[in-house]
Amino acid sequence: MICCAETDKKDLKKLKKVCHKALKELGKKNFALIIHGNSFPAENGKNTGFGSPNSTAAKHLFDFASGVFNAIQLGPQGKTKACDASPYTGTIFSSNPLFIDLEQLTQKEWGNILSEATYQKICNENPNKDINKTAYSYIFNAQEEALQEAYMNFKQWNDKKLNKEFEKFKEENDFWLSKDALYEALVIENNNDYWPLWNNKTDRNLFNPKTEEEKKSAFLREKELRLKYADEINYYAFCQFIAAKQNEETKKYAKKHDLKMIADRQVAFSDRDSWAYQSLFLDGWMLGCPPDYFSKDGQAWGFPVVDPKKMFNKDGSLGEAGLLLKQLYKKMFRENPGGVRIDHIVGLIDPWVYKAGKKPMPEQGAGRLYSSPEHPELAQYAIATMDDLNLELGADKEKRVKKLTKEQIKKYGAMIEKIVIAAAKEEGLNKDSIVCEDLGTLTFPVESVMKEYGLLGMRLTQFVKHDKPEHPYRCCNITPHCWAMVGTHDNEPISMWADSMINTHEGYLNVLNLVEDMYPELEGKEKDDFIVKLTTDAKALMNVKLAEIFASKAENIQVFFTDLFGLKQTYNTPGTSGDQNWSLRLPDDFEDLYFRNSKDGLALNLPLILKMAIEARGSKFASKHKGLLKDLEELI
Repeated sequence: MICCAETDKKDLKKLKKVCHKALKELGKKNFALIIHGNSFPAENGKNTGFGSPNSTAAKHLFDFASGVFNAIQLGPQGKTKACDASPYTGTIFSSNPLFIDLEQLTQKEWGNILSEATYQKICNENPNKDINKTAYSYIFNAQEEALQEAYMNFKQWNDKKLNKEFEKFKEENDFWLSKDALYEALVIENNNDYWPLWNNKTDRNLFNPKTEEEKKSAFLREKELRLKYADEINYYAFCQFIAAKQNEETKKYAKKHDLKMIADRQVAFSDRDSWAYQSLFLDGWMLGCPPDYFSKDGQAWGFPVVDPKKMFNKDGSLGEAGLLLKQLYKKMFRENPGGVRIDHIVGLIDPWVYKAGKKPMPEQGAGRLYSSPEHPELAQYAIATMDDLNLELGADKEKRVKKLTKEQIKKYGAMIEKIVIAAAKEEGLNKDSIVCEDLGTLTFPVESVMKEYGLLGMRLTQFVKHDKPEHPYRCCNITPHCWAMVGTHDNEPISMWADSMINTHEGYLNVLNLVEDMYPELEGKEKDDFIVKLTTDAKALMNVKLAEIFASKAENIQVFFTDLFGLKQTYNTPGTSGDQNWSLRLPDDFEDLYFRNSKDGLALNLPLILKMAIEARGSKFASKHKGLLKDLEELI
């Protein structure tokens, strides 16, 4: 991997060895490739319309990445809806059936339960088979039809060994599977996959009865539904069983190639989850973001908020909601031994909540759940006191809480300590396996909890504030204990960023910071000429910006697949919707693409970038690694 088009297998082995050594000398403990499940490539003629980390093509990507990368950061793996491809609104427990690799079901190991004809038909009729985009609506329906066929044949096959495994899977996962599967039956019963629109009140509140009469009705209704839709419920479990078995094989393959799989825990709950666990949520409140520069009314996400009183009991032990979330994290750590990325860590520590039906604005009753002692309704949950607030700042300002005691910080961090960290430890991992998405402005409680527990946050260099010398995303300020990256799935690729900076005043200011941090030994005309080059040459600027994260003190590096392969396409644009989001895939010929784009200066040329990073550490550091620099030079 990561080499010029002429590199043969012998050179490839040398390249991986040299780059691995360079990463080690630069103090990098982890180097992760970020790629969401749907973005995995396909093999030639085997493109169903959706990527899968369980496919043969995914194994080729693992082979390509191994030896240099030691981790694969996936996106959320939950089941998504027909009308919404966003993985960040998927289920928390159920896996997405779209990640099931259909080809495996056509093979002997699975009793050929899916016909080759059906599989080939899906591939042949994929409307996006010749472009690197998913065909979400198409495959959502086609995958369902294929899995229904596989299920019918699975029952007829009646393999004793596999049937025994299936029954064991259902038994071990009953705590979440029984409710998720029952929801599928109710979708059929009510002819609608959005439970708030169901006409039957008992169905809407099946697991949230308020009176004894409602409890009795719910008990009888559930019994009736499980009998009426026994086969549909079993089919749902069957799909989850296949997904789990394939995921286990993927994990083994990745481990064999020294690649750790890192999961992604979204802050949201799906419709299925909000129905199943609505008794655990705070009635009438939703999770969102306060007004800011980008959104004057705030962001109304519409996600339910876990009731603090259901999270912990009065004695500090885990309540019903706390126990459920701990089971979730244990499952995630068990299935992904590389760890878990937590999206929007603010939502776990100091969430912004608003009233259902209102805007997430202070004047309409919104506030921070644990930081609003003055709020008539939220005060009962407040950890911060009135004395801890800067009352000159509004409730939506991130620095409103100005001080906290050690005891208060522990209360803010209770979910982190007693659920997330505890789950990791029980699955044999430590807190460094927790990756916290803490991008953007953070409140004082969040900063305090991160510091108290030594949690790994993120540093996104593409978003550095060039006018703030102490900005945490600036190279000279990046600390070892974090993950550094140039962009995430929500940013344009670094090559596009570099294009937008050329011959602009903003670009010039960014370059001044880069040169000061990366090349402090440059002086006079040499320095001036280099500044001119970076302000006029997009490829040169891109390379320095990439080298910056490797030259920084960060021990952990992440690279999004668009930046690695030099794709000039954005995966997701926040604040927009439509097929352009969540649909980008690696082309089937990703290796050739990499070699071409590396040669053209678009892809991440790792030997070049690592050479630049070593040189940026100063002449003394570079002199110490003359041999390594020579080896890297030969590979460029």
